[in-house]
Amino acid sequence: MPAFSRGADFAIDKPAGTPCPHLTGDDRCGVHDRLRPLGFPGCVVYDCFGAGQHVTGAVFPGLDLADRETVHQVATVFPVVRALQELRWLVRAARAMDPPAALAAELAAAEDDLAARVDGSPDELRTTDVAAVRGGVNGALTAAGAHARRSVRRPRDLRGADLVGADLWGADLRGAVLRGAVLLGADLRGADLRLADVTGADTRGARLGGADLRRALFLTAAQLEAASGDVGTRLDDGLARPAHWAGAA
Repeated sequence: MPAFSRGADFAIDKPAGTPCPHLTGDDRCGVHDRLRPLGFPGCVVYDCFGAGQHVTGAVFPGLDLADRETVHQVATVFPVVRALQELRWLVRAARAMDPPAALAAELAAAEDDLAARVDGSPDELRTTDVAAVRGGVNGALTAAGAHARRSVRRPRDLRGADLVGADLWGADLRGAVLRGAVLLGADLRGADLRLADVTGADTRGARLGGADLRRALFLTAAQLEAASGDVGTRLDDGLARPAHWAGAA
């Protein structure tokens, strides 16, 4: 049960380890169908990568929310599991990019290691150095992205760039490195983002109408949900067009 602060993404403050006031008796969201109009877009775009199900079903089976000590333990373990699960998703995405044999073997070993870590005990998970694990995997992920973008000449390197509200209308961002870039409210309408590496990019409020996101690397459903697009936004098969996008079915 992570914390969140009142602001554009959440209508209320909630400290970590405490149930949301909208949580029903059967542990479901009582306002799931009204999250955006009620001021909770942060809940809509949040993706735990299956960490919640794993923690409650495998790490703490039979979790009793009335047991405050156990709930506190869950609050310390959940962020670790979520981070590991996100890394597993990224590694699987990298493996799907048809990397060279040696890199494919490295990614396969990384996925096996992450799976073993996720299945660890509460104490093992609690003491996991997530930064070190991420650092150990990041090189292979970066290499997979570079291999996938090898056909693009002189791709723009915008990793970690502050692009809040940037005017990138129609920009040629093919193969651009946008890892960790802040695209909050950026105008990307009509931009070409094919093969762009968007790992961890903050797309909240970004305008993607008419943008081409086919084969964008490490693009998540949560990033699309956080942005706005339309029927002209081009996506790969298998990526759902968010319901709040203009013209979405």
